Amino acid sequence: MQKTEDREQKTDFVVIFITAGSIEEAEKIGKGLVEEKLAACANIIQPIKSIFFWEGKLCEEKEALMVVKSKPELFKPLMDYVKKNHSYKVPEIIAVPIIDGLPDYLTWVGESCKKGETKT
Repeated sequence: MQKTEDREQKTDFVVIFITAGSIEEAEKIGKGLVEEKLAACANIIQPIKSIFFWEGKLCEEKEALMVVKSKPELFKPLMDYVKKNHSYKVPEIIAVPIIDGLPDYLTWVGESCKKGETKT
């Protein structure tokens, strides 16, 4: 792990990976997460090729990948939102901690993720 200014930094933010069956589905979910202030932003990478077993069969699918920035305390409502609006029976929704980052960017993430506050 690289240190910033000779110190290890732990932040209060997460990156969440979510796959979707199409770019349109990823855009719909990503926009909803940002509009609901469950996420600061959702980057969409498309196409990706996913290889996995599903119901005993080897599958290869073209998908879109969302890279979402948020706060750990918003993960549960974010996950609930994705599950409600996703076409997959078992969508990929995984979070990893952000251990360090540009302070100005992380401040922006924190200010952008304010579930429950009035939308601007």
